[in-house]
This record gives sequence, structure tokens and C-alpha cells, in this order.
Amino acid sequence: MQYISLRNLNFILHEVLDLAELKASERFGAFDDEAIDFSLDAAQQLADQYLWPAYREMDKTKAYFKDGQVHVLPAVSEGMQALGESGWLSATWGFEEEGQQMPLTVQNAGSLIFQAANSNLAAYGFLTTGAANLIREFGSQALKETYLPNMAAGKWQGTMALTEPQAGSSLSDITTYYEQQSDGTYLIYGQKIYISGGDHTGVENVVHLLLARQKDGPKGGKGVSLFVVPKYLPTESGLEDNNVTTAGIYGKMGQKGYVAAHLMYGEQGPTRGFLVGNEFRGLNNMFLMMNEARIGTGMMAAGAASAAYYASLKYARERPQGRHPGNKDVNAPQVLIIEHADVRRMLLFQKAVVEGSIALLLKCSLYEDTYRIKQDGRSRLLLELLTPIAKSFPSEYGIESVSMGMQVLGGAGYTDDFPLEQIYRDIRVNSIYEGTTTIHGLDLLGRKVMLEGGKAIQLLAEELQTSLRQAGEYERPAALARVFGGSLGELQEVLQHLLGLAKSEDDPRVFLADATIFLDYFGLHVIGWMWIEQATAAARAFDTANTVGGNSLGTGDLDFYESKLVTAEFFFDYIFPRTRGLLRTLRSKNRVTLQAEARHLV
Repeated sequence: MQYISLRNLNFILHEVLDLAELKASERFGAFDDEAIDFSLDAAQQLADQYLWPAYREMDKTKAYFKDGQVHVLPAVSEGMQALGESGWLSATWGFEEEGQQMPLTVQNAGSLIFQAANSNLAAYGFLTTGAANLIREFGSQALKETYLPNMAAGKWQGTMALTEPQAGSSLSDITTYYEQQSDGTYLIYGQKIYISGGDHTGVENVVHLLLARQKDGPKGGKGVSLFVVPKYLPTESGLEDNNVTTAGIYGKMGQKGYVAAHLMYGEQGPTRGFLVGNEFRGLNNMFLMMNEARIGTGMMAAGAASAAYYASLKYARERPQGRHPGNKDVNAPQVLIIEHADVRRMLLFQKAVVEGSIALLLKCSLYEDTYRIKQDGRSRLLLELLTPIAKSFPSEYGIESVSMGMQVLGGAGYTDDFPLEQIYRDIRVNSIYEGTTTIHGLDLLGRKVMLEGGKAIQLLAEELQTSLRQAGEYERPAALARVFGGSLGELQEVLQHLLGLAKSEDDPRVFLADATIFLDYFGLHVIGWMWIEQATAAARAFDTANTVGGNSLGTGDLDFYESKLVTAEFFFDYIFPRTRGLLRTLRSKNRVTLQAEARHLV
């Protein structure tokens, strides 16, 4: 069963993105093209062996809570240890940390394979990596030595324990608190909800990276600190109970194999925590993991959408039904449904969303890698600006994409004989994970576009102009670039209009009322950029083959590059025009959502 395209990943890594600077650097020099290809092949083999075979079973035999324990299938333990033993959980760590010094761009390409194969299982592993990275970045040497080896090996689970019943995404309102002890440790009191990977039998220990505030300390975000709070305390004599109590797990619409737990701390005895970084810097430090998790959520969504695309593509290539319009001969054989124009429309929509999302996620990963080796403000600002899109576009459009995949299958898509119905349930949560789409709209418009006086937007404009110039060298990409370039002018006008509201209106609600609409509008332009770049790379491949004398591309390559050009054209003909309606809303002087009152919603 195909669930992702290695050919597409290789195309983006080798032909769309410019990895020359990474490969020439001291840190990433070991990862030449051959090493990258080898890594992705290895990821595919691991996914085929440990992840994909368990995907349907983790839904049918879901995680459950009984006798104080959260039970999961043995496949979770086997998959976690396979990810750990193969080095994927610590792949980006330095050699001195027993890592591979793999570029994040390559690791995330591998992660896309794992997420497409089984997002339920892959999420456990890469949540653990994110928690471990917080300890690596801010933890003491003692914490690193105690926790990192077992987390890297997939023996211990990591979590981010943030959400509380009364706080939700408003982390400055958490009430879980701590008291410092004479031995330098802290006692933790409170509860956390919806904690992914929060407790399960697939690992020996669970390590919570937890936010809490000082008892009777400062209110708001300034009083929050970050702690390592293990389920079991590592001691010289073994693991000892730390009184982290699981109250239960949540019954979910999807991702039934990926646990979401309700946890209590300090209710059945002392729960000890260990400060990570400086006191009262908890929110600042946690943003490292939150930003990783936002990109990770985008990858989870893109992976799910990819699996749905290839499932519906396979069905469309095998299912005969109907005849072409105009053919009234009932004795004529039925045609495969992929021959029908509207079925191809739905498949092209899926392909455009999946491959556009993957391109953006890997470009964001490249910005992160570039920042690691250069510590440059340009890469950091571009990554900050694009992160809300990298999380929200694959999540929101991925849901629509999987829905279209179900439609390709017709009635069969609604049954559990095929994976589409499970993928549809699984992907739905991605627009909620790590901040709802609304929160990312507020983040983009209310913060990111104004970073350093609008410098992030200016840098993005420079990147876009470079891509447009390159596209102009080839006939078919140049035609798309003209459409895209015209819309970029309108995007700039809308930005100026909205920023004008921010300055002229006393009530910030006016400026931010349609932040989610702006997120969608801006996101379509960012994905349009990704398709301009992919179309240009495909046209360049054709041009190079013709220049060296005769078309040296094989049939498979010819079809692949042509598919990129066709999909780019589809994106600009069928998806990008949505910007027109969004533009009208953003320009409107009506304030319907602000003026409507609760009494109007009856």
C-alpha cells in the first residue's frame, strides 16, 4: 500500500530546495545526496515494517483505561523502540550526544513518511523528541544524563503538559502550582487535561515537560516555570512512583490509538518536579517545543492527507463505473473512474494540497537548519512568519482533501473496508492541536506580520520575487507567475488596509476580527509560492534534458515532471481563485461579526 511518494520527497529536497549551504557546512557535511536518499529509504522500510501494519488495528483495538493503567497495543512499544534504535528520535542531535547531526530538513522528510504510514504511532515518537529537545536546550547536565538516553531509545515517553480545564490555550491562566523544597526539587500540585501520550503501557516511564506557577507567586505568564515531572522517579534502586495519577483518557472521534490523558499531580502523595532553565521563564522556554509541535502537527496532517490521496488514487485506477458522456452504448465496457474529469478534479485537489503542504513544511525545516549553522535573523524571521501557515494550511485543507478522497470512493469511502473513513476522523483534530486555527490567525496578523517593524514580511517579499524571476525563464511557470504576481499586489494592499485599522481603531477587535480569514488568504499565497517553485523545478528538468541533446528523461520522469506542471496549473485554476472571495471579505467595511450579538444566535 503506498501512502507517500519518495519520488516527491527527493524532488523537493534535491531539485526545489537549495541544500548546498547545508551540505557544505561543518555540522551537516556528512549528509550528501546519497546519504539523504539512504536515510529516506531506511525510513520507508521502517514505516513499512512497524508503522503501516498497525495503523488500522490501533483504531479497531483502541487504547483503553483499566485498573489505573492505560493499555495500548504492543505495536506502540515495538514502534517506539524501532524509531529509537534506528536513531530517528535523536537524529538531529550532535555526535557528542550520540546523534547523527542530521539536518532537520531530512529528519522531517523521514517524519512525513512515518506520519503518512501511521500518525497515531509516529506521534508518540516525535512528541518524545520534542520533550527531549527542551531538556537538551535548557536542562541541567544531571537532567540530560538522567532522561535523554532512555527518551532517545524510545523506552521513555515525553509529553508537553500544558492544558488545564479552566485555561485551555490561555497558558497565563494555569493554576497548577509548585513549592520549592530544601533539597532543590519542587512539589507539584494540580491537574492537566488532553495530554497526548500522557500515560500508556508501551513505555517504561513517561516524562512530562510541565508548566506550573509559583504558589502565591506572580500572576499571568510571568509567574510560570517549566519542570521535568516523571511518572516514575529514576533512583539508584530503580524507578519509584512519583504520584502522577491518571484519572482517565478521553474518548476521541479519531486517533484512537494515540492517548490523550487527564492527569493529576500531588493528590495521592508528593509529586516531585525538577526545574528546567530559569524560574519564571517557563512560557518562553516552552515555545521551543510548541513551535516544533506546530510544524509537527502540519506534518501529521500532510501525512494523513497523503495516505488518503494514495488510497483514493488506487481505488480510482481500479474501479470501473459509467461511460464517458455522449457514449450511450450500454454494451460498451465501463471506464475506470479515473477517466472521469470530475474524479480527476478531486484527485488533483488532493495532490495539490498534499504536495504543496510538504514543500512548505520542508522549506520551513530548511530555514531552521540554516539558522542553526548561520544564526541569521533572516532565517529565523521567515520561519516565525511561516509557522502559522505550516500548521494551519495542511490541517484545514487536509481535512477537505481527505473528504474529497472519500468522495472519490463514493459509498465505499464511508465504510471501514477502506482507510479513508479512519483517516478522515484522524485528521480532524489537527486543526485543533497546538492552538486552533483561530489562534494561529491571531498570531499571524496580530504578531508575526509586525515582527521587527514588518521585516519578516519584507524578507518574504524578497523570496517571492526571486521565485517569480526564476519562473519567468520558462513558458508554463511564467504564465502562473503572472497570475500570482498580480495577486501579490492585492495582498500588499490588504496588509496595508489591516495595519491601518490597527493604528486607527481604538478597539483591537476591529483589526483582528477577520484574522482567520486573513490566515486563509495569506496561506493560499504561500502555497501558491510553493507551486511556482515546483513548477519551475519541473520545467528546468525538461529544459536540462533537452539541452544535453535529445530528451534523456525516462517515461516515469516525464510523467512525474509533467504531473508537477499540471498540478500547479490546477492549483491556480481551481484553488487559488478562492482568494477573490476572501479578499472581498477582508476589504469590507461591514463589521457583521462584531455587531452581531449573542441574542441574534437563536
